[in-house]
Amino acid sequence: MSTILSFDIGTTGVKTCLYTVTPDDVCLVDTDYATYSLFFLPEGGAEQDPEEWWQAIAQTTRSIASRQASLMSDLSGITFCSQMQSVVLVDDSGLPVRRSLSYMDQRSTDLRKQKSGLGPKIAGVGLPLLVRSLYHTGVVAASDKDPPWKYLWVKHHEPDIFARAYKWLDVKESLIARMCRRFVMSRDSAFATLLMNKKDDRFSQSLLRKLGITPDHLPEIVSATDCVGRLLPGPAKELGLREGIKVFAGGGDASLVGLGAGCVRPGQGHIYMGTSGWASVITDKRVVDTSHMIASVVGVQPGLFNYFAELETAGKCLEWVRDHLALDEINIYLEKTRVTDDPGTQYHSLYDYLSQVISTAEAGSGGVLFAPWLHGNRCPFEDAYARGIFFNIGLETGKTEMIRAVIEGICYHLRWSLEVIEQKLPVDQTLRFVGGGALSEVTASILADILERPIELVVDPQNVGALGGALVAAVGLGVLPDLEATAHLIVPRTTFEPNEASYPVHRQNFRAFKELYRRNKAIFEQLNQSNS
Repeated sequence: MSTILSFDIGTTGVKTCLYTVTPDDVCLVDTDYATYSLFFLPEGGAEQDPEEWWQAIAQTTRSIASRQASLMSDLSGITFCSQMQSVVLVDDSGLPVRRSLSYMDQRSTDLRKQKSGLGPKIAGVGLPLLVRSLYHTGVVAASDKDPPWKYLWVKHHEPDIFARAYKWLDVKESLIARMCRRFVMSRDSAFATLLMNKKDDRFSQSLLRKLGITPDHLPEIVSATDCVGRLLPGPAKELGLREGIKVFAGGGDASLVGLGAGCVRPGQGHIYMGTSGWASVITDKRVVDTSHMIASVVGVQPGLFNYFAELETAGKCLEWVRDHLALDEINIYLEKTRVTDDPGTQYHSLYDYLSQVISTAEAGSGGVLFAPWLHGNRCPFEDAYARGIFFNIGLETGKTEMIRAVIEGICYHLRWSLEVIEQKLPVDQTLRFVGGGALSEVTASILADILERPIELVVDPQNVGALGGALVAAVGLGVLPDLEATAHLIVPRTTFEPNEASYPVHRQNFRAFKELYRRNKAIFEQLNQSNS
């Protein structure tokens, strides 16, 4: 048996999970959670402080160690699952020279337009750069949020800080550097820079020269299952662990959430609903759809990819609902009590209560639509100016219908993503549903109805990223022969069949939902161009 500590570094917090793994079983022994900040800045900036990631990791690790002293003293390995496409510039000691530019950062619009080349443009990229990128990497940096433009934004706007940079890393790679002074990127993280050759898994010197990226800033590329070093004495003391524990490369959330959901062969798909959201299917083909901003993302299994369509704000919309619809934030009432504060309540959280409330509303939310683009959008359309909409509110509309419309709006967007995915690749009829959103069976039922296909829930949907990290470490430790062998460890606990009676209203609403963006695109730009 191996004991593995897996850090799932998300957008708003870290889930730290302790697993035991054998060839026939994987068991979550303990878990802890800590939050950190996400700083939104003018002109579309979004940053995080890597020191807050480290403190959150230290806090949760020590918390688990206080309860599981025996297992934690004999850890077999440390591993990671993390958000992707952030830009973390570090010095030669492995410490950041500035805050991380989040995957949500979109300040590079002008720079991208300037650097993406002259001549005819496709998806906003000049034809020469598009052809060169597709030839070398199979993908193209067409979004303002793509890492090359964020790296170049620092180079252009903060030259003094840029001059102190030794390596360009992603989120988990910066933590690996701090733990064992090794500068690496797992293959999926390297691919996510959109600069990795598709033939030899090296960074494309041709693209680096074209874009003005310093080659020495790029680290060594490794496999997710590789042991990349051992925990050094200083970091070990901060974490409350013994030194010398093996540290594994792990993977990004786009790769490991699917693995933790049990998707390991072509055609298997999953829906993820966390702070962000996505629809993804496993494929053995390199596919790019520039018109919908979707591409095959290198996975952690050799030869397999995740065809991946992202929604920037999914669970973030639910946080917005909690703070601005469910709670009386402007103190109209002199006395108020949260339903979850009642010691006799049946609800474990406010989200449990919200799920019960929206289950009382009819499918279709009385015709109210919600567009979940609270921080722009990436797929199936790229638009930094897009924003959220409540549409078709009437005198009879209440908060119940509006809150249900938020859930339905997220699901309509995910149906749209799945629709464009299936234009390129076959997807199994039954999908796995994971992430924090999958803790609500009401949400799972609504998703099944809107997608018109069966939805399976796994035992621990909220921790599938951490589980995926533990599985790649288990392969690296030799406990499991390969990643395909992990599938039998993850079985569905329940299946939600779609309710055909809901099809007519959801089909009508879905058609209208897709029109919301097309008909409001110019207005979004008019209202938000000066604020993005």
